[in-house]
Amino acid sequence: MKSEKCHIAKGLGKMSWNMLRSIGIQTPEALYARDPFTVYADLHRMNVTRSLNMLYALIGAREGKHWQEIARERRTEVLLRLDEMGIAPK
Repeated sequence: MKSEKCHIAKGLGKMSWNMLRSIGIQTPEALYARDPFTVYADLHRMNVTRSLNMLYALIGAREGKHWQEIARERRTEVLLRLDEMGIAPK
């Protein structure tokens, strides 16, 4: 059995990884190979999460930043992109 440590990516804990596994993402490398917005859209489509914090965490993990920094500095950009994708919060 693989150690849980192989699934650690900055800013993503066990609960986040359980969500990611539900859509077939098993490793940080698999996560980093995908666009965070596409990953979030897949989670959204599967009704796994609708939390913007998860999207901020996905972006932050990829960029090596804390999710709160992403939320604070890029909220408008993130919301506009989600709107273009048709999945912005109402």
